[in-house]
Amino acid sequence: MTKKAWFLPLVCVLLISGWLAPAASASAQTALSLNDRLASSPSGTGSLLSLAAPAAPYADTDTYYEGAEGKTGDSLKSTLHRIISGHTMLSYSEVWNALKETDEDPRNPNNVILLYTNESRSKSLNGGNVGDWNREHVWAKSHGDFGTSKGPGTDIHHLRPADVQVNSTRGNMDFDNGGTEYAKAPGNYYDGDSWEPRDDVKGDVARMLFYMAVRYEGDDGYPDLELNDKTGNGSAPYHGKQSVLLEWNKQDPVDDRERKRNEIIYEKYQHNRNPFIDHPEWADEIWP
Repeated sequence: MTKKAWFLPLVCVLLISGWLAPAASASAQTALSLNDRLASSPSGTGSLLSLAAPAAPYADTDTYYEGAEGKTGDSLKSTLHRIISGHTMLSYSEVWNALKETDEDPRNPNNVILLYTNESRSKSLNGGNVGDWNREHVWAKSHGDFGTSKGPGTDIHHLRPADVQVNSTRGNMDFDNGGTEYAKAPGNYYDGDSWEPRDDVKGDVARMLFYMAVRYEGDDGYPDLELNDKTGNGSAPYHGKQSVLLEWNKQDPVDDRERKRNEIIYEKYQHNRNPFIDHPEWADEIWP
């Protein structure tokens, strides 16, 4: 019998017993572990995502914001204004379909998530009736009286799905802490001239208003929108309350849902970004 002839049976015995396949065995155990974790995750991906590095923008933001780094105050504000201006503008009717994508429920692609209630509601229930969702202008459109024509009135960086009745109750109020809890949207509070959104979107609201105050500076036919530290601004092109918004920006940090929304708007719709999602620290540099 040759060496090869007597060696092959021995190899077969060792393979069958698993002695020569520890790597394969470990791989199988790892695969089983991952599958078990996926099966136990409500979304089917949650446990895997927890193993990954923190989400980062898909775009090359260093290049996008070239010239902004190191600046502060009005210099930073004017540089960011130049960078994010000149974007693609949607019609008000086009906003419907855009919001169905930007605010899609990650667990149910047939639904959108409503801003103030965190409710998942059918995309088909967009309209103006009770039980529908509509297009909430987070920077109230009466603050500057820009309406719903192309420009700030259709800028989806600050337009979000909201329940019709909740949107109506918020109206054109400024943002501030305090008031009476609104029964139809637990966690949201209001008084005669201000609205306090639920904790999970306080930072979102602040960063949307920061964006609007930088994007619209009155140099392209649109109102010069500015933040101030007041409530009850009415039809003036101001929105408050600045000091509270800066607190909310820290209290509720940017999350993956905001980052994904920013990417969709940049890649598919307006082709500009919200700088305060990419760099929330810039708010304190502009409004110290």
